[in-house]
Amino acid sequence: MTDAARGFSSRALHVGQEPDPTTGAVVTPIYQVSTYKQDGIGGLRGGYEYSRSANPTRTALETLIADLEGGAHGFAFSSGLAGQDCVVRSLLRPGDHVLIPTDAYGGTFRMFDKVARPWGIDYDIVPVADADAVRAAVRPTTRMLWVETPTNPLLGIADISALAEVAHAAGAVLVVDNTFASPYLQQPIALGADVVTHSATKYAGGHSDVVGGLVVVRDGLTITVPDGDPVGPDAATRVAFHQNSIGAIAGPFDSWLVQRGLKTLAVRMERHCDNAEQVVDFLTAHHGVSHVYYPGLATHPNHEIAARQMSRFGGMVSFRVRAGEDVAVKVCAETQLWTLAESLGGVESLIEHPARMTHASVAGTELEVPADLIRLSVGIEDADDLVADLEQALDRLA
Repeated sequence: MTDAARGFSSRALHVGQEPDPTTGAVVTPIYQVSTYKQDGIGGLRGGYEYSRSANPTRTALETLIADLEGGAHGFAFSSGLAGQDCVVRSLLRPGDHVLIPTDAYGGTFRMFDKVARPWGIDYDIVPVADADAVRAAVRPTTRMLWVETPTNPLLGIADISALAEVAHAAGAVLVVDNTFASPYLQQPIALGADVVTHSATKYAGGHSDVVGGLVVVRDGLTITVPDGDPVGPDAATRVAFHQNSIGAIAGPFDSWLVQRGLKTLAVRMERHCDNAEQVVDFLTAHHGVSHVYYPGLATHPNHEIAARQMSRFGGMVSFRVRAGEDVAVKVCAETQLWTLAESLGGVESLIEHPARMTHASVAGTELEVPADLIRLSVGIEDADDLVADLEQALDRLA
């Protein structure tokens, strides 16, 4: 049986992870090395010369994530934002225009607003859940449509297939941040996306012990470049060139940790989803909660799209408290099992106040989030314990 014919978990455990030919070790070694002996000038063993350009541990991770995402080329970075920045610098040039979501990770917005815009990249903010609105926002200079689905932190859902049609009709590239769903729950490239990004810090790593980023480029993606461009139009070649030239690569130990995390992604995501559904059932019935954001709810405006393009609805839940911002902040501080912390996607459950934490950078913009919003990253603890902890905090304060 070929790798392509095997299931997700089998591929996660074996693709790019052949036993070591010297020792038979079944786990990819951590090649903690900076340089490699050459067999004569230009005589590279396996293509390795310097670990910024390539490292066997990183290669194993990049091979694996490309396979799991259904793409042709994978790249591992020192953080999710490093990977996103590399995509922007590789595929855009000054004067280009990007469409970004009305609900997006604050760090992504900051990158476009404070880093890419001074470099000459213009952007507009659009509701990516509305394909017609996205189509209307396209300019002659639009070269990229940037999408999160589900979005952070309001769990909005975008129709990837519909947006792929909009982007490609405009000659633009569709980039999907698949961090919240993970490749286990959603396959953007199969739905028409050109590039997929991840904060590997989150579900891919899964244990809150590594910071990293992943990028996957679909097979055959090319972009228009000016005459004399030194890299050429092939998108994967451009990303590889910029990854090496800028150098924000994942180190070997970090690559090893993310690869280890991906091996258990399937079983973890099933438990995340199971627990999230029980938490949502509790929150929707609680008198102190005014609104619950979760794509698995039939009342979610794009529930049917989520059901069509995701296998399950994920471990992220957001909700608003009726009593307002001060109570929302106090609830975050009153939980005992839920840890007050930024980030998400680890095995432990986290609670946060986005307006004052992860999304403080979008205050005063179109992306500003409700002040009474609480975001949950539902972990893999016993669901009854998670519900009981939320219940005591809400009953006391809300």
